[in-house]
Amino acid sequence: MAISIARKTLLHDWRRFLPATIAIAFSGVLMTVQGALLLGIVGANSLYVTQSTAGYWVGFPGTQSVDLGRAIPASVATNLYAEREISHVEPILFGSGDWRGMQGAGGVSVTILGIETDNNAEALARIIPMWLRNQLNEPGTVVVDVADASKLSARKGSTAEVNGHAVRVIGYIDGLRGLGGVNVVASRETARSLDRSLPGEGGATYFLYDVKKEADGPIVQMRLNSGQGVRHFEVWSAEELASMTTMYMLLDSGAGIAFIFATFIAVLIGAVITSQTLMSAVAGTVPQYATLRALGVPFHKLRLIVVEQAGWVGLLGFCISLILSLALAIAAAIYKVPFELRFSIIVSASTVVLVVAAVACVLAIHRLRDTDPAMLLR
Repeated sequence: MAISIARKTLLHDWRRFLPATIAIAFSGVLMTVQGALLLGIVGANSLYVTQSTAGYWVGFPGTQSVDLGRAIPASVATNLYAEREISHVEPILFGSGDWRGMQGAGGVSVTILGIETDNNAEALARIIPMWLRNQLNEPGTVVVDVADASKLSARKGSTAEVNGHAVRVIGYIDGLRGLGGVNVVASRETARSLDRSLPGEGGATYFLYDVKKEADGPIVQMRLNSGQGVRHFEVWSAEELASMTTMYMLLDSGAGIAFIFATFIAVLIGAVITSQTLMSAVAGTVPQYATLRALGVPFHKLRLIVVEQAGWVGLLGFCISLILSLALAIAAAIYKVPFELRFSIIVSASTVVLVVAAVACVLAIHRLRDTDPAMLLR
């Protein structure tokens, strides 16, 4: 009985419930998009780690975020080579510079990444193919992210200056777009020539390494981190460093806190819009429920009808929200917007909207309990 009445009411009064469905859909989109943007933005700083294939990173002790690394001496590599279970050691440099385009473009602050150019190199291996990496062996050559090319006025084959040194753009990569500044990738030798403050030959900002297949990576990491005396380095797994960087951006940077606050406001606004719209829709049907109550239908049966209505309205709104969110994710990918749409975000946003919808409907119908049905039918 409850299900049939709920469906018939929705079909008969679809115009009354249409605004509630649209409100749920756009509330879900608002929460989903805000959450995906939050994850995309805070996760952008960890791209150096996630776009590389190395299993472990070695850096200055106490480093809180991968982009805040400090120079470590060449002696650190000696400690790594002394471990028989380590199979690959590779340095990477993080420098800074001022980019000036030759076509009259203004100065742009850039992060200079000096990477290994061998075929088995792991730094940024997910986005820099071997053929392009090998071309970086030519002195003074760099690659930039395609999304930052217009900002730098950089075309393939064009020249520019970094810290007063001429460079030539030999190609584009996709997947290393910076948030504040711009990433410029070069060989280690070119990076040192562009930024004289980088550590000399043998030193690095980080050393990347992998372990042999039969080795226990966490045990090797623990052994390296348990050195006695003054520590000159610290070892993190790639997952630990990426998570550490994301949490630093999320909780310890002003931008992350501001975006969390904005996300909370978005969730609150979505919940209020959904609840008020649904409460208005249900309140308009109170006389019909009063009729059922006057006919002897128990109050808990009426509440089941309302919850069933909220479920159907919420389900339809969720479907619309999912379609719109996927469309926005595609648009974000096209325009290189940091947008990380996860299944957990969709589930969380949908749960919030559906729970708010159910509670709003129950609250709207709850006044029937203490109201004389005869008064509602006048």
